[in-house]
Amino acid sequence: MMLATTRRVLEQLRHDRRSIALILVVPALLLAAVYYLYENETLPPGVPRTFDRVGLMMLAIFPFVVMFLVTSITMLRERTSGTSERLLTTPIHKADLLFGYALAFSIMAALQSLVATAVAYWIFNLDIKGAPGYVVLIAVINAVLGVALGLLCSAFARTEFQAVQFMPVVVVPQILLCGLFVDTKHMNGVLESISNVLPLTFSVDALKEIANNAEATQAMWQDAGIIAAIVVGVLVLASFTLRRRTS
Repeated sequence: MMLATTRRVLEQLRHDRRSIALILVVPALLLAAVYYLYENETLPPGVPRTFDRVGLMMLAIFPFVVMFLVTSITMLRERTSGTSERLLTTPIHKADLLFGYALAFSIMAALQSLVATAVAYWIFNLDIKGAPGYVVLIAVINAVLGVALGLLCSAFARTEFQAVQFMPVVVVPQILLCGLFVDTKHMNGVLESISNVLPLTFSVDALKEIANNAEATQAMWQDAGIIAAIVVGVLVLASFTLRRRTS
């Protein structure tokens, strides 16, 4: 039943060209914008490009943002159209339904991360010490995090506009406090404490480990494991929002 749900969602996405473009094309275009922002910077010999630091972080942030937006709106449509309500009248289990949605969007998230990472390395020559495979891994996990949070937040919105309104509450604070703009160690005590429990912070820390080490470090695997655990926890929490509203 879970796989049947996954196939149905993927089939719907296949006919939604705008969503496909948003998932696969937009992150690459945004990455290109970041690259050209720093294209003309002048650096002394041996100093890494700003794009190598910022662009690497964007490989985690862009998929997270896009998948949160697409998933929350799509799931909201399923709820408001009555599709999920009708499915819950069948023998399908809530876990099959929710994880079917999650698996479908996770597949799209993986494709998105592969495209964005390929663009960063092959077109813009991203230069870091770590292997591209580890970058893709963190990008995929982060995109799936966006999927999980999108599924959860969709339960608390009644319109697509309300779903979008969750971005300043759920997404923007994580971007500001993840360590992209200011290292978490340089924040004041309150903001540092908040940052230390935000999922996106672990993603940025993992990417920093990849950027500075040729081999995967224990810290990187630990951060990846924490993000994965958060994803599972959010999905379980989201399963409690899947309930019939009519008798």
